[in-house]
Amino acid sequence: MSRRRFLAASLAGGAAVTLAPARKALGAGSFEGYPDGMGVLVDLTRCIGCRSCEAACNREQNLPAPQEPFDDQSVFDQTFHGGTQKRRTDENHLTVVNRYQPEGDQKPVYRKIQCNHCNEPACLTSCFVNAYTKTREGAVIYNSKVCVGCRNCMIACPFNIPAYSYSSVLNPMVKKCIFCYETRLKNGNPPACVEICPQEALTFGHRNDLLKIGRERIRMQPGRYVDQIYGEKEVGGTAWMYLSNVPFEEAGFNTTLQKEPIINNVKDFLSTVPMVLAIWPALFSGFHLLASRKGEHGEDHEHPQQEDLKP
Repeated sequence: MSRRRFLAASLAGGAAVTLAPARKALGAGSFEGYPDGMGVLVDLTRCIGCRSCEAACNREQNLPAPQEPFDDQSVFDQTFHGGTQKRRTDENHLTVVNRYQPEGDQKPVYRKIQCNHCNEPACLTSCFVNAYTKTREGAVIYNSKVCVGCRNCMIACPFNIPAYSYSSVLNPMVKKCIFCYETRLKNGNPPACVEICPQEALTFGHRNDLLKIGRERIRMQPGRYVDQIYGEKEVGGTAWMYLSNVPFEEAGFNTTLQKEPIINNVKDFLSTVPMVLAIWPALFSGFHLLASRKGEHGEDHEHPQQEDLKP
């Protein structure tokens, strides 16, 4: 890249980022996701912990085979950090199922974990180079070509989902569930994990319809379900939502999250200091463009109209 192209790219990046925080801030007060966005309703009462969803995800995303086969249920006994943390998603596992044993209950509860595809994603808000996009279909996708590796998204995510491919020395990138966007969702098809589930624990559809289904199940069987749909309101709502027969905290859910979108905490700040946010991203973007070459990254999830789709 020539010096002239570097300066042009830096200025263009600065202008774009100058406008981006203001647009995000303006949108923060009214944007509540796309009305026709898709989602998945996860019914914990139906999940048997078969891990078929994990296997389907790895096949769909061309991820390597795990160290333990998918029919090995000993993984449910794995804990980390002194027993305080169960398995979590990483660069080779974009979804995992964990087992929980509620107090006073003979039967365990299994919970599938993946990106929840927030209506107003904190990862998108925190990304100063706009590497994330919330699509009209409901997915939150990632473009590694513009990512500078700051990992702000990993800090911002209230569900601790984005992972970093530390194993890749030359081409590290953020890895997370992208709702099978390129291969399925944008064509109107359900993600691979939903399609494979033998228990129909995962229901794919329009988010608004899924909320109606969830409420109806609770109404019809009040003794079976907790009277709450997790994800309906948490951090402004998510595309992936859950029904449970035990209190959500006993299945490992964070029940202390705010109902408002994360961006509401910082929108005043973003609207008052746009220049500070513009100068440094422009420089970082320029240096990143110098160091990058088209086609270096193997996985990208660009959308032809992604700029138009950002909230």
